[in-house]
Amino acid sequence: MNHSNTPAPRYARVLSIAGSDSGGGAGIQADLKTFSALGCYGMTAITAITAQNTQGVRAIHGVPPDILRAQIDAVVEDIGVDAVKIGMLHAPEVVQVVAEAIRRHRLPSVVLDPVMVATSGDRLIAEETVGTLVRELFPLAAVVTPNLDEAGWLLGRPITGEDELDAAAGDLLALGARAALLKGGHLPGERVVDLLALRGGERRRLASARIATHNGHGTGCTLSSAIAAHLALGLPLVRAVEEARAYILGAIAAGADVRTGHGHGPLNHGYAPQPQRILEG
Repeated sequence: MNHSNTPAPRYARVLSIAGSDSGGGAGIQADLKTFSALGCYGMTAITAITAQNTQGVRAIHGVPPDILRAQIDAVVEDIGVDAVKIGMLHAPEVVQVVAEAIRRHRLPSVVLDPVMVATSGDRLIAEETVGTLVRELFPLAAVVTPNLDEAGWLLGRPITGEDELDAAAGDLLALGARAALLKGGHLPGERVVDLLALRGGERRRLASARIATHNGHGTGCTLSSAIAAHLALGLPLVRAVEEARAYILGAIAAGADVRTGHGHGPLNHGYAPQPQRILEG
């Protein structure tokens, strides 16, 4: 036991506040696999239990808001948190609980993935939740990471071309976000272009070759978790996004030809696992 004044060594602690995916490809299961693969200590506060597999979502059971609050409080008050990833928040009262907990505990490095639709096309959140999400959580997040469909819902207009990414990212910042990573994977073409927009006007275009695969289930969950993991490890935001993107491209490529289930399979999260990092105090 450490009785001196020097802080004890600790792990890089990342909390996922998200839904459970019984099929293991997305949600908190993908988040925990990502945290482990990147050398972090993962913790969870489960917002909803889904019955799903690679083919789709069969049922969603919301966790009562007071139980969600209790999970966050239990983790933060004892273990502590270096970064937070927020995924599926299916109802306005769930958004309120999470926002209130972030403010009360002053949680740092919040990555908000505004999950609205599963890879299979199943809608995951109620319509009226979108406004609450923007109002309550956008200002608290270090970065928001919508795909084009989600950004379209948030902005009230479809985003149909790469030339529209700049304006859309700017409008997301205008909604209160400090930074926005707009993921262009749903656009057609051989290249995937993501745009990272920061408050001061800085724009980073991140492009890569599209990887041909049916195994894209949990891609968004994994990317946002990887960003949170790298923030917990101490990287600045732009580097955290670049490193997270490199990890996810590797995970997609490593699992591209593997068959899991009969629908959209998962990534290969453990293709190059890092040892668990121990930080000094």
